[in-house]
Amino acid sequence: MPKILILLVHPTLEKSKANQLLLDSLPVSENITLHDLYEEYPNFSINVKAEQDLMANHQIIIFQHPLYWYSCPPLMKLWMDLVLEDGWAYGTNGSHLSGKKWIQVITTGGSKDAYSKHGFHGYETEEFLLPFRRTAELCQMDYLPPFLVQGTFQLTELDLQKESNRYSMFINQLLGEPNE
Repeated sequence: MPKILILLVHPTLEKSKANQLLLDSLPVSENITLHDLYEEYPNFSINVKAEQDLMANHQIIIFQHPLYWYSCPPLMKLWMDLVLEDGWAYGTNGSHLSGKKWIQVITTGGSKDAYSKHGFHGYETEEFLLPFRRTAELCQMDYLPPFLVQGTFQLTELDLQKESNRYSMFINQLLGEPNE
């Protein structure tokens, strides 16, 4: 069974009902490691070796974060800059992530329609994620399509519960567990 590392990167998690519900829906499994980067590094002083060791011990790396200014929160960008080192993640002898899966679990306040060619943002969400895809590819990782929860500002309690259930099923599929 694959081991999943969930790198939670949300600077105001206490204000995010959607992300809280997603986290609450995670199956209990010894094969899932939840790692809250803002809790671990409130001063942005990242322990690169510890982070690399965590990644080395997991086959699936999930980055769970809100879409911030068409990108990721600042701590995730810093984490990528420091942890994905030349000679470790890519470049000469940089094959420690080769074959691992990269998945993003992203929440957006704007709806799927807003993130479309004719919507408010003028582009689809996946188009904003190209830098992440290229980073994963540079690190010889398998970039998988993102798990998106969009329009979180408009979602009802029932909608949020449906998204939470969908996330639980998604994680169980990654683990190779049958869904109930």
